[in-house]
Amino acid sequence: MSEQDRIYAKPLGNLPAFAFDEDVARVFPDMIKRSVPGYTTIIAMTGMLASRYSRPGSNCYDLGCSLGASTLAMRQAIRTEGCRLVGVDNSQAMLEQCRRILDTDVHEIPVDLLCADITDVAIENASVVVLNFTLQFIPLEARDRLIETIAAGLSPGGVLVLSEKVLFADPHLNELNIELHHQFKRDNGYSDLEIAQKRSALEDVLIPETLDTHKQRIFGADFSSCDVWFQCFNFASLVAIK
Repeated sequence: MSEQDRIYAKPLGNLPAFAFDEDVARVFPDMIKRSVPGYTTIIAMTGMLASRYSRPGSNCYDLGCSLGASTLAMRQAIRTEGCRLVGVDNSQAMLEQCRRILDTDVHEIPVDLLCADITDVAIENASVVVLNFTLQFIPLEARDRLIETIAAGLSPGGVLVLSEKVLFADPHLNELNIELHHQFKRDNGYSDLEIAQKRSALEDVLIPETLDTHKQRIFGADFSSCDVWFQCFNFASLVAIK
């Protein structure tokens, strides 16, 4: 069981940029469940989608796998013969904890964990690719190419699951959803100090975009269909079919 997230509970004079380091890895399950509305549902349904779209002998990728929640959901849901899971993250601290978690799971689908920048990873023979709250941390100028690489590596009929924090084009709705998200965090025990300090730490690290921008990028990479299947406040998940 993870520790409670108290990283931003005390005033930090020299506030460092947010990073997926050992401190975050230690509290990450608590942090993300208390910070992302609908997270548990998104993870569970990622497994369901993977079960539906996985193909025999194919690869299923979890890009930005962190502690492996999506990887584990897919591993437990997929019944297709000959599938292999590939989890990729650029944080060694997160991957070490991910491997410990996966080692406690009894399901037999093999899982490869790669410590790498996801923009450098070849996507090959894929039936399922998951980007759950990962693209938002990738530099804006690299995002088009990443989605194009995923599309090129997906077999026809394959699926991309993309979950992100999003912006709203309407300023009033954007501010409303930010305030609702902050209230969600308060209701989950975060103080105003914690909310403010984490928001500052994430500035210039997590760069959200509108749903329209995500859809345009996906269709520009020659996916045949794409739409939102889940949304709560300014967090949404899209499904795109090759």
